[in-house]
Amino acid sequence: MKADIIITHAFVLTMEGKGVGMVENGAVAIMGNTILDVGRTDEILASYKTDRIVDGNGKLVMPGLIDAHIHTGMSIFRGMAQDMSNWMQKGLWPLMKNAKADEVFHGSLVNIIEGIKAGTTTFCDYDLSMNHIVENYVQVGARARVTEMVNELPDDIGNLPIGELYPFDPSIGERKLKENIQLFEQWHGRENGRITCLFGPQGADMMGRELLLEIKALAEKYDTKIHMHMAQGEREMDQMLKRYGKRSIPFLDEIGYLDSRLLAVHLTEASKAETELVAKRGASLIYCAGSISIIDGLVPPILDFLEAGGQAGLGSDQAPGNNCSNMFNEMKLAALFNKVKRADPRVFPAWLSLRLATIESAKAIGLDHEIGSLKKGKKADILIINLQEPGLSPIFTHPIRNLVPNLVYSARGHEVETVIIDGRVIMEDRKLLTVDEKQAIINAQEAANRISQRSQKDITASDSDVYKMMEEGFL
Repeated sequence: MKADIIITHAFVLTMEGKGVGMVENGAVAIMGNTILDVGRTDEILASYKTDRIVDGNGKLVMPGLIDAHIHTGMSIFRGMAQDMSNWMQKGLWPLMKNAKADEVFHGSLVNIIEGIKAGTTTFCDYDLSMNHIVENYVQVGARARVTEMVNELPDDIGNLPIGELYPFDPSIGERKLKENIQLFEQWHGRENGRITCLFGPQGADMMGRELLLEIKALAEKYDTKIHMHMAQGEREMDQMLKRYGKRSIPFLDEIGYLDSRLLAVHLTEASKAETELVAKRGASLIYCAGSISIIDGLVPPILDFLEAGGQAGLGSDQAPGNNCSNMFNEMKLAALFNKVKRADPRVFPAWLSLRLATIESAKAIGLDHEIGSLKKGKKADILIINLQEPGLSPIFTHPIRNLVPNLVYSARGHEVETVIIDGRVIMEDRKLLTVDEKQAIINAQEAANRISQRSQKDITASDSDVYKMMEEGFL
């Protein structure tokens, strides 16, 4: 049988089994958009012929990384809302109200490029204007699980004093929900199945019960999942207690939201009992280590969730507060923060971080039948990583392998040499083949300049901690 590509003589992490599924001197054969076979190099070369052999000597081959929660449209505000209190109200809203859809679109493309260059092949993107942003994934050639973010908040919500109850406008909610339905009907299954769609209530505090129930019914009708922030901060809890007299998780459990369709993002403010309840109900948790540490200075209860038998994955969240969309960064931070939280260096080992960024995230978002591991018949979403970078050298294989600890604790993303998505080479020798990276950055900078000019008065009036640091000469 003939393959389109065979990668040979590499360290291969299949992510099959209970660990990382290491195959030394391994090979991967690709036909079309599918993995034809995985095994030892001698076995693969004896079974398959090809006109294109990629020499993997000194390389590591593994499944593409999965960013299970990201807002690429927000990347146009990168670095504008950290080291501060009330990051959303003071940091984001003054900028969001002054940004236009085409400017958000340009920022999104740069964010996707950033992710791919650091090994992300699947993006669970959750943002406003997703019917436009999704076109970036078509252009780049990435895999995306996209969601329109739905709420009932008026456009001038940023003018509301901090702590006051949000006013809801049902007409806004219905308009945004229609955009989510349009996204699903127009894009679900497109691009040879690379683009799939979910429903996206922004949070239980940002819409009424009726709209929440309408979205749940639609997820069941379209047989898809719900991507949703949950217990993401004190602001949310304050709003829920004022409106319903209940915290988010008990409220959502009461209306039937906690089930296997739900991607529950963050759980920052969840108690241990609430965390265990979400796990028991079968919902998945998406943990964004870098974002929540910068925004809230907290470590969400992912270990409690996993210990309760829950399914979890990792995400990068958004660049205004996290600054980068790099899953190597998230793997490292997830491990380090939980070791510190438990005061135990043995918890959250490197292999667990790697699984949470690959096969476990694939399970969480409902795509493990296609991606997340290197297995015959799965989609060919594959990374080739250069192990001859200083930070990954030297290599030990006996009596202990050091590849996985170095990958999680040392790699920074630039070691990713080649990215294959759906069988197509998207990046080779660090060069993107589908988009003009330099032009994308120029377009995003021009968009940021326009937003900056329009936002001056709102930022000045927002009582932003970062603005004060600027004024006092610290930045």
